[in-house]
Amino acid sequence: MAKQLIYPFTFGDKSKSDLLGGKGANLAEMVQMGLPVPPGFTITTDACREYLTTGDVPAQLDAQIKTALSNLEKVVEKKFGDPKNPLLVSVRSGAKHSMPGMMETVLNVGITPEVADVMAKASGNERFAWDSYRRFIDMFGRIVCDLPDETVHKIESTYLQKMNVKVVADLPAQSLKELAQDLIKAIESHTKQPFPTDPIDHLTQSIEAVFKSWNSERAQLYRRRERIPSDLGTAVNIQSMVFGNLSDDSGTGVAFTRDPATGEKGSYGDYLDRAQGEDVVAGIRNTMSLVDMSKKEPVVHAELEKLMKRLEDHYRDLCDIEFTVERGKLWILQTRVGKRTAEAAFRIATQLVDEGKISMDEALARTSGDQLAQLMFPQFDLSAKRN
Repeated sequence: MAKQLIYPFTFGDKSKSDLLGGKGANLAEMVQMGLPVPPGFTITTDACREYLTTGDVPAQLDAQIKTALSNLEKVVEKKFGDPKNPLLVSVRSGAKHSMPGMMETVLNVGITPEVADVMAKASGNERFAWDSYRRFIDMFGRIVCDLPDETVHKIESTYLQKMNVKVVADLPAQSLKELAQDLIKAIESHTKQPFPTDPIDHLTQSIEAVFKSWNSERAQLYRRRERIPSDLGTAVNIQSMVFGNLSDDSGTGVAFTRDPATGEKGSYGDYLDRAQGEDVVAGIRNTMSLVDMSKKEPVVHAELEKLMKRLEDHYRDLCDIEFTVERGKLWILQTRVGKRTAEAAFRIATQLVDEGKISMDEALARTSGDQLAQLMFPQFDLSAKRN
């Protein structure tokens, strides 16, 4: 019997990080908690390790992907690759140990020109549809086809200058469509191959690219610095898309249940409307604080605050949360125990002891000698007035 390499988000919990990776295990945990998580499935670290050992995707993986996709289609009542009722997914890495930004992500997998046309009509927002298509071509080109960043930037700059806008996401629909077509031409020139048109090919190639990214130079350097074993491999999370770039009451954000720099109590984070993916941390537009978000989207913000409290109480630690709002509906895309400064580590540990959430022994285990050493050296007071 073939080894099972794929599990739906409804399987497992946070204890399964060896198999599902940290992101997949936490997604499963949040599903168990009843949180609003877009449905999906996780390809296990076993599949990645076999790929890294043999250089080939496991023979049984393609069939298991098709089965998992079919099951996902039934849950969301959409069909992958069907222009009439399309299912789009994200393909994201998720190793056992958090490695922020070190591996790859491809969004909007399943979109084609025909699907984009349907999305434009269904949403009443042509720019959203072609922005989503352009984003997919951009990510697929860079990550799967190794299209150089400078090539992409050169093509984008032509359109930015022509339309007199500062960021690609602000281009009109027709320009976004033409930009995507020019990127495809550049990909074909770079790879010497026709651009694939089958969404299943897009998906399988994106998954393989995420496997490969485990051994990218930056990932290897990060693992050495953080003393993460090199033989763990990464899981891959396939998640149905929700769209923060759909409308004015849509957006994407990151949130922390306490300030990761100082450890101060209270939610902390950023939100960017009409945005998707890494936009919120890319600096392409000014983000708004969660306080400002509460004024623009009070109902969604109130729900976010409740979910943040639930997550911190559940994990008994600072939580780092990634979320998307689609037409006023809040979705949680991932959570993890958040990284923090040495100052924040000691303050948060002390607070959690005082709140009765952890014991003193747990607090001591969560702080390190290196962090203590950092606090023993003089530091700048960032709140002090400058002369």
